[in-house]
Amino acid sequence: MIRALYIGRFQPYHNGHHYVINHIAREVDELIIGIGSAQMSHEPSDPFTAGERVLMITSALHEMNKPVYVIPLEDINRNALWVSHVRAMTPPFHRIYSGNPLVIRLFHEAGTEAFTPAMYERATLSGTKIRNRILQDEPWEKYVPLQVARVIREIDGISRIRALSQDDGDGSC
Repeated sequence: MIRALYIGRFQPYHNGHHYVINHIAREVDELIIGIGSAQMSHEPSDPFTAGERVLMITSALHEMNKPVYVIPLEDINRNALWVSHVRAMTPPFHRIYSGNPLVIRLFHEAGTEAFTPAMYERATLSGTKIRNRILQDEPWEKYVPLQVARVIREIDGISRIRALSQDDGDGSC
């Protein structure tokens, strides 16, 4: 039995993530999805909470025919300890997938099989590009699974992204 971990920020979860996860799911028996930077939200590059991202992912993967665990992972800002932190927060796993070179390096050095999955339509599918489309009032729904678009509308994510882009940037609440 092979259980794998795939880590991303998912701000928002989009069709590129969906493609990669479905590809990984064909190679493994169980999949853990780690929501990186889980402590971040309500910022221009991280508008969604960990709970909202969990809802996006679980809604989009509701028909997955194998166990999927979605785990928020907070940053600890100590790279030498981060792999141990992730292992403490997740079920045991045999390999990891990530598009982040630092994540791949840290797990490789810790003795875990680490893979960089092939990206899907990276020129159009990135959280940054989708958030920018929302900001510019351009079509964005076709770049995310239908269930994710529903969640974004349900939580009023469009107006949140637009409001956050107008923040004065001083970081105060």
